[in-house]
Amino acid sequence: METGDLNAWIDRFLNYLLVEKGLSRATLDAYSRDLLRYAAFLGQSGRSTAGGEDAPLILKHLIDLRSAGLGARSRARHLVAVRGFYRFLAQEKLIPADPAKLIDLPKTSLKLPDVLSVEEVRRLLNAPGSASPQGIRDAAMLEVLYAAGLRVSELVGLKLLDVHLDAGFVRVMGKGSKERVVPIGQYAREKTLLYLSNARSRLLADRPSPHLFIARAGRPITRQGFWKLLRRYAEAAGLIKRVTPHSLRHSFASHLLEGGADLR
Repeated sequence: METGDLNAWIDRFLNYLLVEKGLSRATLDAYSRDLLRYAAFLGQSGRSTAGGEDAPLILKHLIDLRSAGLGARSRARHLVAVRGFYRFLAQEKLIPADPAKLIDLPKTSLKLPDVLSVEEVRRLLNAPGSASPQGIRDAAMLEVLYAAGLRVSELVGLKLLDVHLDAGFVRVMGKGSKERVVPIGQYAREKTLLYLSNARSRLLADRPSPHLFIARAGRPITRQGFWKLLRRYAEAAGLIKRVTPHSLRHSFASHLLEGGADLR
């Protein structure tokens, strides 16, 4: 498919939204702007096609939008347009699969209980030391949990094959065995790379494991084990508020909503 075909597909999708879905002209204009921007991104990436394996490209587009200063709601709107476009292409058999269905943005809410301030989160994330493999591992776990807005079960369930540091995302198995792809920020990537290069092999003790985060002798970190680690680091950081994995996830959502960008 050439670039002209891509623009023709966008026009075809917009006509479908107008005729079949009855969307307003204002909504169609918003879809058109977002999709033409995505088409331009594909062209700048050396791509003249849209295909069934485009999830990494869609993620990179979202990361670029974040870097350009677009807020969380604007990026979510872009994702809605791109998702709808790929879903339409798959339904029309123009591509073999819908790659956008794997991609999700963390849900945000205007009212979030037990939210830590940005400074409190920074103190917590800086609490683990770097002198031991465990400290390096714990720093990476906290960064990934916060940067991706993950649930604890999703964090401890990560496998090596789920982590794509070069592309800046992790593949997560969430509730109901629903898979999604979540972007992570620079700090989380750097801390995870440090853990993989300097700490993980020392914790394995020659016992191979598919899990990303492991305890001694290659055993995977458990949810209960992470809870204990989090409480210890919250105390070390001098935090008065009750810190839980859920409150850290809410803090991520709140900071994303307020700042319009991943702070880490």
